Amino acid sequence: MGFRERRKREQENIRQTILEAAEELLVTEGYEGISMRKIAEKIEYSATTIYLYFRDKQELFGYLMERYFAKLDRALAAVSDERDDPITAMKKSIRAYVECGLSNPNYYKTGFITPPEVQKETYLVEGAPGTEIYLSHRALVERCIRLGLFRPMDADLAAQIIWTMNHGIVSLLISNPNFPWVDREQLITQDIESTIEAFRA
Repeated sequence: MGFRERRKREQENIRQTILEAAEELLVTEGYEGISMRKIAEKIEYSATTIYLYFRDKQELFGYLMERYFAKLDRALAAVSDERDDPITAMKKSIRAYVECGLSNPNYYKTGFITPPEVQKETYLVEGAPGTEIYLSHRALVERCIRLGLFRPMDADLAAQIIWTMNHGIVSLLISNPNFPWVDREQLITQDIESTIEAFRA
């Protein structure tokens, strides 16, 4: 292996080390707990070194969210079954979304509750984190409408209403863990059933 190849591999290893340290801080302390200085201290590098790989905290956040959306994408793929009717597929998809959020609370809070400022034009851009997940969700909703399983309405409107309804249960369970909730499984199941019934034709 030549010098350039070794140098490239070394740089990629450092980059991954930075991302892993930032991920640990995100999981344990939340987005507010991440700073370039803390990451540098954790991996025993200078803060200057971190800036050689990431322009700022927000760029680093973008890469961390790519990891979360990859987890969510895998969770959705794991429950996908071509034999399912659209309503069953929708219920499985909603449950996977809820459970992935509850299993990764700091990622969810960072991405959906208190995200850093994200410019409007960066959403739903090909290759952007979460774009394919949203478009797949919209396509499933559109299919339910087209087959007459859901009431006729704009597919984006229906998709976003469903998203906001289920964002509610995830964000409340994460943000208010000490509230005397009823049985969590019962609450999630009924939330999913109520969401679907709200759109039934």
